[in-house]
Amino acid sequence: MANPLITQPLETAVTACRDGWKLLRHRGPSQIQFWFIALAIGIAAGFAALFFRKGIEALQAWLYGTEDVQYLHSFASSLPWYLILIIPVIGGLATGVILHLFTKDGIARGVADVIEGAALRDGRVSTRAGVASAVASFITLSSGGSTGREGPVVHIAAVISTKVCRWIKADGITGRDLLGCAVAAAVSASFNAPIAGALFALEVVLRHFAVHAFAPIVIASVAGTVINRLEYGDVTEFMLADENALVFYQELPAFLLLGLLCGLVAVVLMRAIFWTDDIGTAVQERTGLPRWLRPACAGLLLGGMAIFYPHIIGVGYETTSLALTGLLALNEVVICVVRMTAAVAVTMAGRMVGGVFSPSLMIGALTGLAFGLVATSIFPEVSGSVTLYALAGMGAVAAAVLGAPISTTLIVFELTGDWQTGLAVMVAVSMSTALSSRLVDRSFFLTQIERKGVHLAAGPQAYLLAMFRVSSVMRGLDDPRGAEEARAWELIGEGIYVDAAATLEVAMPIFDRAMVRFIPVVTLTGENAAPELQGNLFHVDALKAYNRALAATAAEEHS
Repeated sequence: MANPLITQPLETAVTACRDGWKLLRHRGPSQIQFWFIALAIGIAAGFAALFFRKGIEALQAWLYGTEDVQYLHSFASSLPWYLILIIPVIGGLATGVILHLFTKDGIARGVADVIEGAALRDGRVSTRAGVASAVASFITLSSGGSTGREGPVVHIAAVISTKVCRWIKADGITGRDLLGCAVAAAVSASFNAPIAGALFALEVVLRHFAVHAFAPIVIASVAGTVINRLEYGDVTEFMLADENALVFYQELPAFLLLGLLCGLVAVVLMRAIFWTDDIGTAVQERTGLPRWLRPACAGLLLGGMAIFYPHIIGVGYETTSLALTGLLALNEVVICVVRMTAAVAVTMAGRMVGGVFSPSLMIGALTGLAFGLVATSIFPEVSGSVTLYALAGMGAVAAAVLGAPISTTLIVFELTGDWQTGLAVMVAVSMSTALSSRLVDRSFFLTQIERKGVHLAAGPQAYLLAMFRVSSVMRGLDDPRGAEEARAWELIGEGIYVDAAATLEVAMPIFDRAMVRFIPVVTLTGENAAPELQGNLFHVDALKAYNRALAATAAEEHS
């Protein structure tokens, strides 16, 4: 027989937990509860990033037969050519099949989708496509794809936060904040960079620095870093050869020029990816190539390139380390930049999965080293170490690609442990981002979103209209404040109407063009069928909805 002294307090505790959970789902979390949820998400995202990295290293070591994947490039040069060729093909085939079966469009999800989810879907992302993309990314990166792991890790973290948001029925503000927490933890766990992880979430994903989001994001970022350090220790990703310092302030103009060069290199990298993607799509349409075979074809091209240039395999940390230590000649550096750009473009355009951040770090370090070798040979008396130029170039190209000068600068510092070169890196980063943002839609990710017809780069005043369906704002036919049905049919006869499934982004230009108070809302059932009148969209109602959304966005960003 149970002891009532034990069972009664236990039942009380269980009831309190159940009531607390119901209250949490009904009213949303309090500030203290939110911090604990942020901590839990940070731990989960940190472990996800850690297991993802360890899994890639294990599978890569098994596939290529090496014990140390950090020196995979050197080891791969001794492998049989057919093995180097076949591994990316098999990886691409597996990637293609997974994406074909578990995504609607056969395209992997990444950072761009997380940014879009934060802006347009209350901090949610697709979980089914996200899990499929994570598995496909795991295979791609393990089998020699020339991309980075940070993009897939960010989306995996977003899937975790989405699940939590659905459990607690979080609103838009809470959902976005939890998404930021997950992303911060994932980035900090990937790079052992807690400061940069927090700022990356704010700068790139949420795209604002609201005070209310800062504390939980920092909590999650620290949790992710702790998990990383429990496994790898408090060590930096890259080790610099010597102490970097600006010898003279006369050297600063060189870093201004380096920043401009890196901005151009970043633009070339981004446009090469998009150009190659367009070519791949055109070839696929003309030949009737199944979409699940496209990654395998990309793997075949990568494998063919890797036979002669094994440094294009994987993330490229070995080559980046060589660049940061200045152990490459000028001709080797220039050729490596061209080859790596081509490899990244083929990988991503071939619908193999991965991130663009790590490749941009590698290309940036090589670009900076090449510039430094030239600059120090021309002006040796006013030049410091060539590795300082490599470090600044690494940050400059990556910042331009990500469109995140603040967090990228901090990531470079935390990856190298060198905080004495801040002036040079900041100068190069500022110039590269200023130039590249004028030549693309602010960043690689925002350009990806723009290519889908979503105008996030222009700010909320551009993309908020796309969040409202006409059917949700219109007045019905039975509304006492509605328009006369006869007048509505007159406008339809003049060709002035809008589909009920359209967004305000489509409807607002019609008001400007037709100069009318309202637009009939119809349902188009067929190509030759007559439209069916559903209601009327008034200009004042559309403006009210738009203004409320702008006000809510401004309130969130400045809270």
